[in-house]
Amino acid sequence: MFWEQLANSDLNLEGLLENINSQIVNPIILLLMGAGLIVFLYGLVEMIQGADNEEARKKGQQHMVWGIIGLFIMVAVFGIINVIISTISAISG
Repeated sequence: MFWEQLANSDLNLEGLLENINSQIVNPIILLLMGAGLIVFLYGLVEMIQGADNEEARKKGQQHMVWGIIGLFIMVAVFGIINVIISTISAISG
């Protein structure tokens, strides 16, 4: 679908960027957000299972922190990309 629209000669820059964003970038961001959530949940399970072991709790906490950092970065990237596309749309439209 993306390649068919790209081959269309009347597609402008705004439409091209929106298509790239919706067909390529957004699915990648959602996939990485899912990975961050899985890392966070893995750390939570690891921390709960190792409640009596200090080293296991610390390792679980580290996984949870990295999962939250990953989620934060992906939300920030999503927002920045939408701001860029909105700015380009406002300039060209």
